[in-house]
Amino acid sequence: MSQSTKDLLLKARKMIPPLLEKFHKGQMGRVAVIGGSEDYTGAPYFSAMASARLGADMSHVICEPQASVVIKSYSPNLMVHPYMRQSHHATAAETGSSVSAKVIELLARIHVLVIGPGLGRDPLMLDTCARVINAARRLQMPFVLDADGLYLAQTRPELVHGYRQCILTPNVTEFARLARSQNIDASQPDDHPDLCPQLARALGGVTIIQKGARDLISDGDRTYISDREGGRKRSGGQGDTLTGCLATFLAWRKAYLDRIWECVVFLGGWQFLSSALVHATADMYDRLIGLNRHDNDLSPEELFTLAAFAGSSLTRECSRLAFQKHGRALQAGDLTEEVSRAFVNLFEGEDGKV
Repeated sequence: MSQSTKDLLLKARKMIPPLLEKFHKGQMGRVAVIGGSEDYTGAPYFSAMASARLGADMSHVICEPQASVVIKSYSPNLMVHPYMRQSHHATAAETGSSVSAKVIELLARIHVLVIGPGLGRDPLMLDTCARVINAARRLQMPFVLDADGLYLAQTRPELVHGYRQCILTPNVTEFARLARSQNIDASQPDDHPDLCPQLARALGGVTIIQKGARDLISDGDRTYISDREGGRKRSGGQGDTLTGCLATFLAWRKAYLDRIWECVVFLGGWQFLSSALVHATADMYDRLIGLNRHDNDLSPEELFTLAAFAGSSLTRECSRLAFQKHGRALQAGDLTEEVSRAFVNLFEGEDGKV
């Protein structure tokens, strides 16, 4: 990997919580994916499972009832809530206001939202999501928009404008539509380095991951290039793995900012951790170095773009590993199986050691 990529991954490593006995269920992240309609059940599953496989404690899917039974059958590890409604399934009493109220009530149990996988463009589904986005903003909750969640950002940009805890993940076509909606000339080459920060600034500082042969990531102030090798098969659904990984990194960002773990400090061969004094022999140091040092030197803004960079890099590594195994036969579910190994390669292997 390039030195700049290595340096950014080492920075991102700081937000990953160590696994300590004192932690309880939920502190490593509570993520909810809003999507899943009558026709699309795979996308929210791939997103929520990627989040869980990366390390979020709890992964929820909030979907249409016709999708809920199907998604539950994919895995018992996900919590599935059939709260969404498509227009042709809704009763007269089920409006955007009433449907969204049930979803918004759930937000008190959630750290990060993903909105869009398998959502579709049904007017009631979109209106419900718009109301949830406004509620998430009031709660200062981070969220990721993908697929038809991006359609909302394109047609109703006021929903995301100026909200710096939002990540948009457009592919080539979606990026061009977003750019045109902000009167930006999208006729330049897809990986032109100025387009992504220009669009991010036009939307008031949201973070954008412009997916491509290399991913361009920008909030308008910081711009990173995610250039790790990925797989060469472009099967549908790989972007859902990205959204789930992003959600877990954003949940870990919250854990870092909440300082749920303490510093690991080595002084003269002695290690202080949680008020316990342990003599650090060379062998013990090697074992303890996996505990992440919390030096409180990363700002909330830098952490946000680092989470985006880390999620992009991890997804590209998943794609590379899956492509090595499956070649042309690669499918989105193959990336799900590589999330854990990709994490080890980037953050716990030789390159990832702090």
